[in-house]
Amino acid sequence: MTRVRFVGKVLGVFFLVFIVYVVFSGSVSTYDLITGAIVALATSLITANLVISNPSKLIQIERLGWLLIYSVRYFFVDEVRAHLDVMRRILHPKMPINPGIVKVPYEVTSDYAMLTIANSITNTPGTVVVDVSPEERAFYVHWINAVTTEPAEVRKIVSKVFESFAKRIFD
Repeated sequence: MTRVRFVGKVLGVFFLVFIVYVVFSGSVSTYDLITGAIVALATSLITANLVISNPSKLIQIERLGWLLIYSVRYFFVDEVRAHLDVMRRILHPKMPINPGIVKVPYEVTSDYAMLTIANSITNTPGTVVVDVSPEERAFYVHWINAVTTEPAEVRKIVSKVFESFAKRIFD
């Protein structure tokens, strides 16, 4: 691996860790900025080769734009909609649920895209990924209201939106 490529990986991890450190510390004092830089540098030197396979993807503005759009949509549309649906089911006198474990196929190729989809499904109320089968290229998901067990239909309902964004961001 070339030195420039390694430096790109280290810088990518450094800035991400540094930003997370500053946000979670809630302080921009000189002491905290220096401590954050030291922690970020140590972390990035240790993990850069494990975390980043292609440093050029880090600076592609289009990917960052899709990440921003996905984040806003996920937290303000998909999460809210799912929370309201689960609340309605819980508060409904007849509790209209039809739980089941369904197979949800995926088409993404990178581990990060697969992880993003699995996390998005799990963090959305009413669904949780219970198994991942890379051989079958599918997630097995416990769904609070399994209206169908047909994998193609389940994919459209449960993960299609998440997958389309994950492809644009990571693949």
